[in-house]
Amino acid sequence: MYDFVVVGVGPSGARFSRRAAEKGYDVLAVEQGTIGTPLACSGHVSTDIWQYTGCEAREDLFQNEVYGARFHVGGPHSKSYPFYKREVASNVIDRVGLDRHLAALAREAGAEIREEHTVTDVREHRDRVEVVASGPDGVVEFEAKMLAGCDGPRSRVRDELGLPQPGELLHGVLAFSDEEDHQDFVDVHLTAPTFFAWRIPRGEAGVEYGLAAPPGVQVTKHFEELIDGYEIDVSHRCSGAIPVGPPDRVTSRRAFLIGDAASQTKPFTGGGILYGMTCADHAAREIDPDRPTTLAAYERAWRDDLAREMELGHWLRRAYSLPEPVQHVGLGALSGEIGVHMDRPTSLFSTDHFKALLSRL
Repeated sequence: MYDFVVVGVGPSGARFSRRAAEKGYDVLAVEQGTIGTPLACSGHVSTDIWQYTGCEAREDLFQNEVYGARFHVGGPHSKSYPFYKREVASNVIDRVGLDRHLAALAREAGAEIREEHTVTDVREHRDRVEVVASGPDGVVEFEAKMLAGCDGPRSRVRDELGLPQPGELLHGVLAFSDEEDHQDFVDVHLTAPTFFAWRIPRGEAGVEYGLAAPPGVQVTKHFEELIDGYEIDVSHRCSGAIPVGPPDRVTSRRAFLIGDAASQTKPFTGGGILYGMTCADHAAREIDPDRPTTLAAYERAWRDDLAREMELGHWLRRAYSLPEPVQHVGLGALSGEIGVHMDRPTSLFSTDHFKALLSRL
């Protein structure tokens, strides 16, 4: 019997597997397909990403540096409002490579990882969890003291155990062009209904274009309008769900959710790489597979860390739906140098941000 079976080997699953294995636990992690594919997530992340990788990762994964964002109320040729920092604000990375790198770190720590294993059933008992999966050699069954569901926004683990659903599932679309672009600003368009669209330069790797919106919105139509505005041909299109709004509970008797499965994402961008790995660290610190009561400590720890960030993130998102004249006034008044951390909305009230605001006077 394993101490932990982890379903899903994206960033949160790989991070938890690594940290749990480093503590001496017997960990099995299973991935539905090949790790890193299919791509359905942006590669624009804060510089904090390197705290979670190996020391050699930057050389292999780095694509571009970003100092800020240009906000548009309209298409590519509309007036832009720049928000920037004097130091590097974020990085653009090889997103597929990141997943594979984090999985390699988990293997090095002692976790067993199996690809091409699709979970078909989960049975939770008083003293164990049984996981049934379909793999290359047929149907296999695993037993564990605890189960970690890190299997994305449409989590099979969450559904099998009857855990609450995300507050909202957005529909996201990504596409890529081959144009080389080393600009150090991303472009954000507040034109997608109740969310936004983006353009991210990836250096020699090309440019990423994306858009996300709630169900019922004609995402493809709005995305085509974005691409037409830039007058560019794109390829490698992909799409996926973006969970927003964590439920009241992400644990059961002997199972717990991390990352997108738990909707541990930023409400104002939909990004979840750093939040998911942060929560994976909380889970590895707090959860003892021999003591199911420690699941409550995990629930408290990650919410104490991120609840205020998520709450403020929801308020920031509401600004996306303000009338256009109000958006123009607000962006015009606030644009310029900032001291805000892209993963921590509470940094709006930080010393660094106030210093940046004072420097404009």
